[in-house]
Amino acid sequence: MSVVRVTTVMPTFNEGGRLRDFLDNWATEACAHAAPVVTVVVVDDGSSPQEEARQRAAVNAATAQLHAAGAPHRMVYLRVERNQGKGASIRWGWSQAADAASTWWSFIDADGAVPAPEFWRVASMLCGNPADIVCGSRVLMAGRSVSRSFFRRAQGRAFAACVEKLFHLGFYDTQCGMKFFRASAVRSVLPKLQEDRWLLDIELLALLTRAGASAVEVPIDCHERGGSSLVFGIDPIRMLVRLARLHRRLRDAPPGRA
Repeated sequence: MSVVRVTTVMPTFNEGGRLRDFLDNWATEACAHAAPVVTVVVVDDGSSPQEEARQRAAVNAATAQLHAAGAPHRMVYLRVERNQGKGASIRWGWSQAADAASTWWSFIDADGAVPAPEFWRVASMLCGNPADIVCGSRVLMAGRSVSRSFFRRAQGRAFAACVEKLFHLGFYDTQCGMKFFRASAVRSVLPKLQEDRWLLDIELLALLTRAGASAVEVPIDCHERGGSSLVFGIDPIRMLVRLARLHRRLRDAPPGRA
């Protein structure tokens, strides 16, 4: 059986402290897993010089840990000078650093809300998985642990209801910060992706399911971390406006031209 290879983009913006802790845990877990073989692409989305230095140091430390253990995994640090958004960072990271041999492309948030062991638990399910999309889902079932504030949980469920009403994707949690996609499927839609910030998940899921991709959601542990960049009362409205624009754009696009 061929080796499963995964390219995982980790967008980061002024996350020096949390990124260090997360990468340390991620590398520790990685040293215990020979498969799948993972390349992590940390994309610095225009962080301050001080945070850039901290983030580079975190990547270097994790790389040294992987090397010392003889692990097959590796890390790459890429930087853009101007903040563009999570979606743009993921798209750029995939286009610049995706290993041609990778069978899966993925992304995961750098704040550590989805613990490193959960990344490896779900990644281990990719071998032989018939689905084209494997998404983490923050749902309290199957013995999973989910810790989120009441506001974030309520906002998330309301947003998910709007997404389902507009796109009929059939997902419980479209905004979970960890997803895996079969690389061949993403390559076919990568030039069509336009969302720069929070809605890349929905754009990808909509385009791929429209093209016939199959998907599965996997319940995961998730523990909300402080310091969210979302602005209470303002960003939810912005997201709804952009959600309506995305729906209109995909609805009006001719087949194959979304």
